[in-house]
Amino acid sequence: MNLISVKIPETFLEGLDDLVRLGVYPSRSEAIRVAIRDLLRKELWDSKRRG
Repeated sequence: MNLISVKIPETFLEGLDDLVRLGVYPSRSEAIRVAIRDLLRKELWDSKRRG
């Protein structure tokens, strides 16, 4: 995997930390990976299938 740096608003970071604290995701990184995967699926990959 590659390492990237991203600046995000404090409220987003707090939300990520809440998801990790609640056990929804094991880490901030995993939550961000899932969000990016879902975005790519919605905006890019699914639209290619529809033609």
